[in-house]
Amino acid sequence: MSDQTGRNTHRPSIIPRSEHIVSRANISNNAIKVLHRLHKGGFQSFLVGGCVRDLLLRHQPKDFDVATDASPEEVRKLFRNCRLIGRRFRLAHIHFGREIIEVATFRATHDELDDNDIRGLTDAGGRILRDNRYGKLEDDVWRRDFTANALYYTLDGYSIWDFVGGFEDVEQRVLRVIGDPETRYREDPVRMLRAVRFAAKLDFSIDDPSEAPLWELGHLLDDVPPARLFEEIIKMFLAGRAVESLRLLEHYRLLAHLFPALVSELGKDTDGQFRKLLLDGLATTDQRVREDKPVTTFFLFAVLLWAPIKKRFDRLHGGGMPPIPAMQQAVEEIVKAQQSQISVPRRTTIPMKEMLALQSRFNMRKGVRSLRFLHHPRFRAAYDFMLLRASSGDFDTQAAQWWTDIQLADEKSRREMAQVGRGAGSGKRKRRPRRRAARKRSAGQGGQE
Repeated sequence: MSDQTGRNTHRPSIIPRSEHIVSRANISNNAIKVLHRLHKGGFQSFLVGGCVRDLLLRHQPKDFDVATDASPEEVRKLFRNCRLIGRRFRLAHIHFGREIIEVATFRATHDELDDNDIRGLTDAGGRILRDNRYGKLEDDVWRRDFTANALYYTLDGYSIWDFVGGFEDVEQRVLRVIGDPETRYREDPVRMLRAVRFAAKLDFSIDDPSEAPLWELGHLLDDVPPARLFEEIIKMFLAGRAVESLRLLEHYRLLAHLFPALVSELGKDTDGQFRKLLLDGLATTDQRVREDKPVTTFFLFAVLLWAPIKKRFDRLHGGGMPPIPAMQQAVEEIVKAQQSQISVPRRTTIPMKEMLALQSRFNMRKGVRSLRFLHHPRFRAAYDFMLLRASSGDFDTQAAQWWTDIQLADEKSRREMAQVGRGAGSGKRKRRPRRRAARKRSAGQGGQE
């Protein structure tokens, strides 16, 4: 039975231990300690959110979040290893070495506030500005975004409490917004990106009522703080499902509100070169995440912004600017324009510019500079990006193979390869030793080469 807001007005459905697969063996010992101490202190305490969902999907959660009726100050009194953080909503972080258990106090719904309070919490479009009112468990449920993220696990009987049908949705692999989807998206437009991220990451389908507004409300992302969008993009594209995330962003017409310059160039990409590099780059990132290898934000954004950067570079270089300054200026211009949508920090843009400025050096295979290039701190990242360009047809594949071979060669073979700019043992005759004499004559004619 539901009221007019779509909320279940019954008490929660309690799933006993015999009917679910969540085991304490898969829960962090530190999270269990937090639950126990809160309970002994006279407070309610639940594991909540993605960790419960992931355990039901037989995934190992990255972190464990706790919800309680204790205030942040009361939590701090129970735990000496506690730090309070946050302005919009106060949270307690319980530190156990490198592991942090996040503890949040139950939040109140807008229904519990008077009109003046609500006007202070939201803007004219319904977007939440402040969110720091505490409430009860029954209130907290309705403030969560999706039913799959609104499951509460308690050590009291090791049961799961479900107010909104999330347990069944997880079993059916369905992503469903709690409440009216359009209203919830307007409250916080980032929920649209979270819908895409969870659908891609978990391989869930988005139910029809939750899906329908996505095509029409993308413009709401234009008013989200760019720094917040950067964090959401990192979560989305570095979770091992970047290719699928891109597909869904394009499908729901959200990508243009995040990377307008990229969308513009993809629309003119008649030979598919830029799209191939983009997809290959994201697929490589996904593979590295699955193999638990390091991934970097600067490489990701180089992949995402390469199309407009390359177009701008071609215009600058074609106008007579040397390749390295042309690439540096192209990166600066495109990144500056991008900042109005997504605030990319300098810790990302600086190494990205360094890596892309090195691309022109792959055209220079002769001489000692090619050998020195192998030891450049950004060589490996630049080399990996060059391979993506070669695979998409943006760089000569034979030259790319030469740079692969020279890394595998011994020192003598490297010197031979650098002398001729070809692979060692290629059958080509070495250059005759007349170069030194030629230089002397040239120097005698004014020192120009």
